Amino acid sequence: MAKQSIRAQRKSSIIKAFYQVAKKEGLSNASIAKVARRAKVNPSLVMHYFKSRDELLLALNDFILERYLTIYQVKSSQVQTEEQLYEIIENLFSRKWNRLFDDGVFYSCYAEIYRNDQFKKSFKVLHDQLHLRLMHVLDEACAKGILYHGNTKELADHIFALVDGAYYYLGMVDDPQEREKRIESYQSLALEMLRIHAMK
Repeated sequence: MAKQSIRAQRKSSIIKAFYQVAKKEGLSNASIAKVARRAKVNPSLVMHYFKSRDELLLALNDFILERYLTIYQVKSSQVQTEEQLYEIIENLFSRKWNRLFDDGVFYSCYAEIYRNDQFKKSFKVLHDQLHLRLMHVLDEACAKGILYHGNTKELADHIFALVDGAYYYLGMVDDPQEREKRIESYQSLALEMLRIHAMK
């Protein structure tokens, strides 16, 4: 048990070092040697846990997902009120994403899907899990009588299409006031989508 724990801790520290190097120098420049230096281990130890840089890249996907899933956290373990549901939607359009994971590294990962089929499948799983979690949140809201929608999967996909498009464009907006104005606009549109289905 302790041995497994040490293995998990070492793998975790290597993945975090990979992320830090990618954040500082760019994903394409995050070599095994640089990751080892950052993690303060021998490169052979990195290769012991991750047979190739591609394996390390796949592990980074799991790290992204683990971080991003915290966006759904509210005071209760389940959605109990309309306010909690709206809080989650507001979180989806907030700066919390940026604090959870670096946008530059995330979009570098996105670029990898056009070069690496295995990573593309893994990156899709990451997105599917985020959509699935939102669907479960919407299902909880339906069970509580907060929402009335026959297809929460479709609603979750539509909200995420808005989220993904918003963040892609907002990455090019430098003016803080314009950025906030657009975030509020996108957020209001998503909330309106929910309000439509909050009326029986």
